[in-house]
Amino acid sequence: MDDDLTPIATLLARPEPPAEAITRSRGRLQARMRGRAPRRTGWLKPGFGLATVAAAAAAVAVLATGVTTPADTPATGREILLMAAVSAEHAPQDSGTYWHVTRKWPWPDIPPEESWTTRDGRRWSKGEPGDPPGAVVPDSTSFMLKGAKVSFEDLERLPADPEALKTRLAELPGRDDDMALSEQRGDPTRPLITLISELPTPPEVRSAAFRALAATPGVRDAGAMEDGRKLLIPDPDGEKEITLVVDPETARVTRTDQLMGDNGSVGWAEGLISLTTGWTDELPQVDGGRS
Repeated sequence: MDDDLTPIATLLARPEPPAEAITRSRGRLQARMRGRAPRRTGWLKPGFGLATVAAAAAAVAVLATGVTTPADTPATGREILLMAAVSAEHAPQDSGTYWHVTRKWPWPDIPPEESWTTRDGRRWSKGEPGDPPGAVVPDSTSFMLKGAKVSFEDLERLPADPEALKTRLAELPGRDDDMALSEQRGDPTRPLITLISELPTPPEVRSAAFRALAATPGVRDAGAMEDGRKLLIPDPDGEKEITLVVDPETARVTRTDQLMGDNGSVGWAEGLISLTTGWTDELPQVDGGRS
């Protein structure tokens, strides 16, 4: 492990810092960042503000060093991901009947896509390709990782150690025709992003995925957004950088410009695709079935 990562790795195994220290740092960072988040149009998620982003970034500084950080020291992309890892690790196990995913594309003529999946693999969708307009329909699509089907049980069995997780992902059986070239050669970047973006990954595995991604060379923080921090991650297939907006307090990816398709394709948008994920007990009225 690099010398500059040793203090961070050591600290992440310790109890959380005193609440007073986090509060002091949050106040300083809020004062420094207030009013500086870029404005945007398009898919705007309500309920998120700059104070949330500032508080999360301030907590990163405390968690990464053990002391409060001077107000003129920005958080790095690595630190943002490590903060998300800590948040994921301490998050309670979610409960609910359906894993609900909503995608909102940056083009107003494309309706939102939604899916609801039970723990035993039953699935319904709305707005996905082939669905009748406005209808919630049964759907046979499964969770996918490296082009292969994965179940809730498969996700729960993944290692909670970052290095072990990367090794397991490299060894995970996939379908060559349905994997990106980087996945075929064992690069863990895209599977790690999939684990933290749309899959119902258990908290401890989600934490390991954030830590593993934080160790990726070249990860950069591109500044505050209304719903998190904008991070730029080198594309393992040599294309443009992958953009992720990560809320480090909730350990969720709230927006991205790339999504993996079921057939190994990469869905790419000039703007950002809004993501909302979580458990729910509510399933809208089912209107029919697919042919």
